[in-house]
Amino acid sequence: MKIIRTKTDLRSLTTLWRDRGESIGVVPTMGALHAGHLSLVKAAAAETDRVIVTLFVNPRQFDNPDDLAKYPRTEESDAEKLAPFDIDVLYVPDPDQIYPDGFATTVSVAGISEVLCGAARPGHFDGVATVVTKLLLQTDADRAYFGEKDFQQVQVVSRLVRDLDLACEIVPRPTVRETDGLALSSRNLRLGEQARQTAPILHRIMAQTVLAIWRGERHALDTATTALREAGFGPIDYFELRHDDDLSLAHRPDRPARLYAAAWLDGVRLIDNLAVPPLA
Repeated sequence: MKIIRTKTDLRSLTTLWRDRGESIGVVPTMGALHAGHLSLVKAAAAETDRVIVTLFVNPRQFDNPDDLAKYPRTEESDAEKLAPFDIDVLYVPDPDQIYPDGFATTVSVAGISEVLCGAARPGHFDGVATVVTKLLLQTDADRAYFGEKDFQQVQVVSRLVRDLDLACEIVPRPTVRETDGLALSSRNLRLGEQARQTAPILHRIMAQTVLAIWRGERHALDTATTALREAGFGPIDYFELRHDDDLSLAHRPDRPARLYAAAWLDGVRLIDNLAVPPLA
């Protein structure tokens, strides 16, 4: 595995691979790798000839400077975790490789980026869309792998690829969870011991709410948010049922939908989502 920090060095490799007719898969990350990330790496290795994992803590997708400062930076241990997968490149671009002096362009995806996390974190998805566009172009990837834990992000990235005619397929992969149901996240490292014991309640309440929606209970979402607050979560940024295709609010799942949640616990923002199949 090569560790590369400049787009020029990366391009020299990808050009060579292209000349050989080899396909390229990329797994974009901000580091602090866990089993969810590694499941994406495994999928990329199985489906493409060459695999690049990117590691870049993107300042433009943080709306809170304190959150950015606290985000874990673990390049050495991340490289150790990747070693068994025999990937080709760990791309850790220097900041000026992504945002050089005078950088003045923002990629913005209207509509689907303005709800849920987009409403709670203004500018977040502009930062995501911009950095992902740059990473897809710099890696020249055929396929890019994203976890469904942040399903809204998958939708935003899929839309920008389609709208900008980028020659890359976005490959979503299922959320990976701890045995107690907590969705894996780099932010989980910041949970205190008691909060870590409480955190799986989010998934438990969401699963109960999906069943309540299917039973037609009118106040299922209100009941769930009350239960979350009683368990110690707060504030709750959102707890909503939305359609898959356009992220519009769903009053009932008459087409594929998801239940989305974002709630704070011990100063850490946890997000999750669960699929809600359409009612017959």
